[in-house]
Amino acid sequence: MGVGLFQATSNGSDIDSHLSRIIEEAKKLRELSWCVSVVVVSDDPVALLTFSERSLESQFIVWSTRLLVVTHLRPGELSRLHESLSKMNAMVMTLRHEQKHTSCSFYVHMPYSPAGEETVQVASWDSAHGLVLRGHLPVFPEKYSRLRHRAEIVVAAEEYPPHAFVLLLGGLDGRGQPRFTITGPMVKLLDILATSMNFTYTYVRPPDGAWGAKQPDGSFSGMVGMLSRKEADIGLGPFGVSASRAEVVDYTGFIVIDYARIIGGRGRAEVDPWGFLLPLAPKVWLGVAAMTALAMATAAVLTGLSERFSPGRRSAGLCFSVVRVLLFQGECELPHVYVNTESAFAMKAELNYAQDAKVPPGRRWERVLLAGWMIVTLVTVKSYAGNLMSLLAVRHIPQPYQSVRDVLDDPACTMIWETNNAYIQYMNSLTSGTFYEVAEAGRNGRIIYRRSTDFMEAVDTLVRKGDHVLMVEDLTARVFLGKDVSSSGRCDFYLSRDVFLPFIFAMTGQKNSPFVPALNRRIRAVTESGLYNHWMQGAIPNSTTCANAPSKITVHTTLGLSNLWLMFAILLGGHVISVIVLLLEIFWNKMK
Repeated sequence: MGVGLFQATSNGSDIDSHLSRIIEEAKKLRELSWCVSVVVVSDDPVALLTFSERSLESQFIVWSTRLLVVTHLRPGELSRLHESLSKMNAMVMTLRHEQKHTSCSFYVHMPYSPAGEETVQVASWDSAHGLVLRGHLPVFPEKYSRLRHRAEIVVAAEEYPPHAFVLLLGGLDGRGQPRFTITGPMVKLLDILATSMNFTYTYVRPPDGAWGAKQPDGSFSGMVGMLSRKEADIGLGPFGVSASRAEVVDYTGFIVIDYARIIGGRGRAEVDPWGFLLPLAPKVWLGVAAMTALAMATAAVLTGLSERFSPGRRSAGLCFSVVRVLLFQGECELPHVYVNTESAFAMKAELNYAQDAKVPPGRRWERVLLAGWMIVTLVTVKSYAGNLMSLLAVRHIPQPYQSVRDVLDDPACTMIWETNNAYIQYMNSLTSGTFYEVAEAGRNGRIIYRRSTDFMEAVDTLVRKGDHVLMVEDLTARVFLGKDVSSSGRCDFYLSRDVFLPFIFAMTGQKNSPFVPALNRRIRAVTESGLYNHWMQGAIPNSTTCANAPSKITVHTTLGLSNLWLMFAILLGGHVISVIVLLLEIFWNKMK
């Protein structure tokens, strides 16, 4: 336990500066301590008023700090201190000396009190009776846990599906602004807080429609700026928690954890021109190529050995017969035997060939080699043909943007981000990395900034075309997808597989607002019970309908050039190459 003693002896006009210096020194001590109680002794109402105001402005006295003001002044003489003392965990002890008898009374300044009821006596003390509590309030009561007098507070709010939805009521209010109301899970949470804490509320929307980001001049835009200027008491949100915003507002306990995703337009079903390669996996294609090379090498080695020990019996065409069997190229020739490869791919024809073929003595190894290769080719080609007929009916639905890197690598793609939110603030503070590149892309004109109320229109017009993507929270994205499928009956959009930029979301209050600790306990009870998640799921209709929409579909239609054009292109390319090789052979023969 430590004690710090500070004394202000200045009088006159310099009391303000003198107290400010003392408060700054005392604040350093408070920041190094876990639990602090501050006792101020003064009979000067000007000094007490200056101290209370400077303590709030400098954040020296926070709600966790208990303040005891000891004075001989009567409660009526401290009326100017009511606004500041009502926002502190503070109590006033007034002393009275009567002959040899000393007594004191303890008063608390209650918030949102009508005139004449600003202070409430909670205890008294004298030498005869000791400390006596007055009424049901304890010493240093939790006066914001439930307000003694019903208060009317201002709540800054804006549309944020699925947490809050703005409904326009038509007409204008007293300030000439369109009349509106807010619905959604956050409003249900706010109603619970209002009932349990005894307050009513009115909504105000930010003029710029933004949540709030730090501006170059140090001020904040949007609802965060309204709280910092004390134009609102609570920010409904929920707001993404960030260090820059925490400079001017206080966050409540977290309400939800969410992360960003990409909404892209699902393309039309397309034919994959490389579909004829899909019946076999890449490893199978590699295996077929390796087995073909192995069969040709074996034929070449055995042919060499055969010619060495049996001169005059050449079998140079056997290597090419391996390839001809694989490619269905007419008849393959064994010595004195002709085999039709088309019939050889049927097992019965294979057996007939084995029975009828007459192979000269000493050449049976050729028959064994080629027959084994035909069996391997039979299984492979039949499997390929069966799968190919099925895959030619498959249509692929393009979903090209599955990560932030995919978007950055496509210069033709434009991103849509919410204006002045925590994501933009974070990215603008970076000096390297993927999201620094996103910020650079924005400075190069590849980002369009929209208010949250304009997102649905942007999805329906820009994102649907396929050359724009919306970067938004996962829960909000599911609302847009659900609305689209409810109105159109189709899944025209998709969500990226990758998620990024996780954020904790919470309500906000003014800096050092005593409302925040009182709100925390109730918010924790609602979130831990799962009630808020239940409300949120009910606010997202058809949220799972398009969550796992297939990227491939099958159709029943005739095959056209769009299905097979690449195979014709390969055929044409083969003919061009063969002509070039023929010309080279003619040229070579003439040169020889």
